[in-house]
Amino acid sequence: MASGEALTTSGYIVHHLTNLSVGQGFWTFHLDTLIVSGLLGLFAFIGMAKLAGKASVTNPGKMQTLVELVLSFVDQQAKDTYHGRSPLVTPLAITIFIWVFLMNAMDLIPVDFIPLLLGLTGVHYFKVVPTTDPNLTFAMSLTVFTIMLVMGVKVKGVGGFLHEVFTVPFGAKLAPLNLLFRIIEDIAKPISLSLRLFGNMYAGEMVFILIALMGIWQLPLALPWALFHILIITLQAFVFMMLTIVYLSMASESHG
Repeated sequence: MASGEALTTSGYIVHHLTNLSVGQGFWTFHLDTLIVSGLLGLFAFIGMAKLAGKASVTNPGKMQTLVELVLSFVDQQAKDTYHGRSPLVTPLAITIFIWVFLMNAMDLIPVDFIPLLLGLTGVHYFKVVPTTDPNLTFAMSLTVFTIMLVMGVKVKGVGGFLHEVFTVPFGAKLAPLNLLFRIIEDIAKPISLSLRLFGNMYAGEMVFILIALMGIWQLPLALPWALFHILIITLQAFVFMMLTIVYLSMASESHG
């Protein structure tokens, strides 16, 4: 689109899957991912703060009721899954669920709407769904992984944590094998957590792009897929939240 000529089918797909980037190599920054995720996080923070300031016990509005239902649901999931005591788990779960849901929901915006508007200003590449960028999902999973390790050391102490690493599950005599198993297990957690969210959202975005290529025939397909996709974006936010709680619960439990 930068040159104004019509795109081929493959060119159209590649265009919509290209990030707005600066830098080169390892130090390449995806500006669209950073901007959209940051704005959505700020929107959620300010919106929740304003809603909390206007909350009413006697006469709650529809939005307050909806938010309270979501918060109660997430809080109950955290209590049922995390068996320790930590003031961090429930707020973290709520933050993850709302933020990931908002980022996923950007996939419901027509694929050509924002790129066309930004194209008028000279910005020709812009992906509006942050969770279709593996850099973001992997960064989030590494953050969860770091919290998991810190919580494990905090709950068990350094000695207890190292004892578990070298003795579970085969005992102290097989410490090297235990360590190998622990490394594989811990590496698999952030990788699976990030790729699950990325893969599902990337596939959903690809379907929207393919539907958009059908011209006027996209109309009978776009709405059913969008309605079905609401379930997907909600489910993926829920799964990411629940796996985070499960990982934190596992880090806090003692294995003897």
